[in-house]
Amino acid sequence: MKNSGSNTAPNNVGANSAPLSSSTSYKVGQDNIQPFGMDIHNLVFPVSALSIIIFVAFTLIFSEEAGTLFNELRPWLTSQLDWFFVISVNFFVLFCLFLAGSKMGRVRIGGADAKPEFSFPGWLAMLFSAGIGIGLMFFGVLEPVSHMLSPPLSVVAESEEAARLGIAAAAFHWGLSAWAVYAVVGLSLAYFSFNHGLPLTLRSAFYPLLGDRVWGVSGHIIDILAVFATVFGLATSLGYGAEQVAAGLNELFNIEPTAIVKVVLILIITAIAICSVVAGLDKGVKRLSEINMIMAVLLLLFVLFAGPTLDTLSKFVIGLGDYLYYSVPLSNPVGREDTGFYHGWTTFYWAWWIAWSPFVGMFIARISKGRTVREFILCVLIAPTLFCLLWMVVFGGTAIEQMASGYDGVRDVVNNWTPELALYRLLDGLPMSFIVSFISLILIVIFFVTSSDSGSLVIDTITAGGVLNPPVPQRVFWCTFEGLVAIALLLGGGLGSLQAATVSTGFPFAIVLLFMCFSLYKGLSKEEV
Repeated sequence: MKNSGSNTAPNNVGANSAPLSSSTSYKVGQDNIQPFGMDIHNLVFPVSALSIIIFVAFTLIFSEEAGTLFNELRPWLTSQLDWFFVISVNFFVLFCLFLAGSKMGRVRIGGADAKPEFSFPGWLAMLFSAGIGIGLMFFGVLEPVSHMLSPPLSVVAESEEAARLGIAAAAFHWGLSAWAVYAVVGLSLAYFSFNHGLPLTLRSAFYPLLGDRVWGVSGHIIDILAVFATVFGLATSLGYGAEQVAAGLNELFNIEPTAIVKVVLILIITAIAICSVVAGLDKGVKRLSEINMIMAVLLLLFVLFAGPTLDTLSKFVIGLGDYLYYSVPLSNPVGREDTGFYHGWTTFYWAWWIAWSPFVGMFIARISKGRTVREFILCVLIAPTLFCLLWMVVFGGTAIEQMASGYDGVRDVVNNWTPELALYRLLDGLPMSFIVSFISLILIVIFFVTSSDSGSLVIDTITAGGVLNPPVPQRVFWCTFEGLVAIALLLGGGLGSLQAATVSTGFPFAIVLLFMCFSLYKGLSKEEV
C-alpha cells in the first residue's frame, strides 16, 4: 500500500464505509514503507519484530535464568495486580451491557443501510468457532474437576455443592467476562473501520481521543502493545497445545514427552501453519476452521452420548443457574480467602483473555458488518458463553460422574498435577478410548495450526497498518516467530513461563482497553439514532 495522502482511505475500505456525518468524520493517515515487497506500517513492524527476536534469543541463550525469572514473575504479578484485572474485566461486562441497553445499541455497524454479510446462523457459528480452541481442549475436563476437589468460596471439597460450583467456576472463566473483553475490542474495530473508514487496526479505535496523533508515535505504541499481547497470548495457547499433543503421543504410542519432542512438535505444526497462511484466509484458514468446528462438535456429541446423557443434559440447565448465581461472588475483587483460585486461575485467565483480545476481537469485527451494536453485544456475549458452558458441562460433568462411579483417572491427574493428561484420562473411561483419543489428538493439532495461522494473519494486519491481506513474507515471518516464542518460553521455564509472559503483557494492554472503552463511547455518543 503506497502513501496516498493523509485524507485518503486505505484500499481495504469500501464505498459503504464513509463517515455517517460530517461531525464524526475522521481522517485516515498512511505512512507505510514497502521494502522487499512487504507492507510495513512505519515503526510498528521493525520495533515489534526486533523486540520479539531479542526476546527469543535472550530466552534461548539464558534459558535457566529466564526460567527462574518467569517462574517468580507470574505469582508476583497475579498477587499484586489481581484487583486491577478483576475490576477491569467487571467494568468491561458492565460497559457492554450499558451500550446494549442504551440508545447507542441501535447504531448499525457499517451505517444505517448496511446489510449483514453473513446469515444469522452462519454468523453465530463463526462466533462459536472463535470460542473453541486449544484452551477448551486443555481445560474442559481439568478445570471443573480441579475446582470440585479444591473449590473456591470456602465450599466443602467434593460435596454436591462443590461439584456444581466446579462447573460454574469453570464456565465463569470462559463466559460473559471473557467475551466482554473480546466484545470491547471487536466492536471498537468494527465501528471505527466500517462506519468511519479507518484501517482495521487497534490505533483506529483511539481517534476520538488522540485525533491525528493516532498516525504518529501514540498510535505506534498502541499497535506495538497489541502485537506483544497477541504474540504472547498465542504462545501460551501453543505451549498448552504442545504439552497436550506430547502427552497424547506418549499415551497412544509410548513416545516420551521430552523437551526435544515438544520443540519438534511446535516446529512441525508451525510449518503446517505457514502453509495455511500462505494459502490465505479462504483457502487455508477457513477450511481448517471448518474442519475444526465439525470435529469439535462430533467429539462433544460422542462424550455426551457415551457418558450419562440425561444427567449431563440436566446439568446444563442447572449449570446455567449456578453460573449466574456464583458469578457475583466470583467477581469480587477484595477480601477473598480463596487466594489459590483467585490468583492461580481468575487473574491469569483475565490476563490471558486480554492478551487474546486483538486476535479474537479482530476476527469478530471482520464478520459483523451490518449488525446493530445491541445485536453484536448480546450475541457475542451470550452465544459463545452458552456453548462454553455446554462444553464444561459435557466434559467436566462426565468426569465428575466417572469419579462418583469409582473411576479416578481424572482425579489422579489433578492430584498429581499432570494437566495435559486430563482429556485422555476422561476418554480412557469411555468406549473406543484409543480411537477417540487419536481423533482428539488430531483435533488438538488442527486447533494448534488454526491458532497459529489465524494469529499470524491478525498480527500481519496490525503491523501492516490495517491491510486485510498483507504480503506473504510477513505472514511467514510472524507465523515462524510465534512458534519460536512458544519454544523459547517452554525451554525457559515451561508452562509457568508462558503464563508469566501472558500476565505481563496483559497488564499494559488492559490499560489500553480501558481507554478504548472511553473512546468507543465518545464515538458512539455522537451518532444520530
